[in-house]
Amino acid sequence: MADDPFALFDAWLQEAEAGEPNDPNAMALATVDASGQPSVRMVLLKGHGPDGFVFYTNRESRKAAALAAVPKAGLLFHWKSLRRQIRIDGTVERVGDAESDAYFVTRGRDSRLGAWASDQSRPLDTRETFEARFAAMQVRFEGQDVPRPPHWGGYRVVPDRIEFWQDRAHRLHERRLFTRDGDGWTEGLLYP
Repeated sequence: MADDPFALFDAWLQEAEAGEPNDPNAMALATVDASGQPSVRMVLLKGHGPDGFVFYTNRESRKAAALAAVPKAGLLFHWKSLRRQIRIDGTVERVGDAESDAYFVTRGRDSRLGAWASDQSRPLDTRETFEARFAAMQVRFEGQDVPRPPHWGGYRVVPDRIEFWQDRAHRLHERRLFTRDGDGWTEGLLYP
C-alpha cells in the first residue's frame, strides 16, 4: 500500500483527466452553516498538493458564509467512468491574495467580468438584470485588464481524512482510508 495519499490522488486524477468525459476536476463541496444546515454544490478543483485542495468563489456567497461560520468542509470526487471516488474531510483556510490573483488572471475575460457582475447566491429579479450588469462591466473595463474583485478569492481544504473508494464486483468495494497523524499519515482499510 502507498503511504502518500497525495501521490495516489495525483495518479487517480491523471487517469480521470485521460478518461473522464467531462470536468475530471469537478468535486462536490459540502459545508454546514452556523445553524447546522448542510449544503452541497459542485465546484472545480484549481490547485492541489500536500498543503490541500483549492477552489475559488465569491467570498460573499452562501458557501463563503458557511465556511466563515464553520471552517470545515467535505469534498467528493466521483469519476463514474472509472468507477472510483475520493472523499476528503478537513479544515478550510482562505487562499492568500497573491495566489488568488495568479489564478484569476488565467480565467477567460468574460469569466473575470462575470465575477464583478454577479452577487453570487443573492436573489435576482430577472436574467436581464444580470446581463445588464455584465454589459456594464464590459464597458467599465473596456481596453484594460480585469483585476480580481476584492470579494473574490480562493479557499484551501486542508485534509484530515482522505478515502479512496474503488468499485469491485458484487459490491465488495475497496476502501482505503488515510488519516492525518502529526506530520504524516496512517493508512487502513474500511469495510465496504
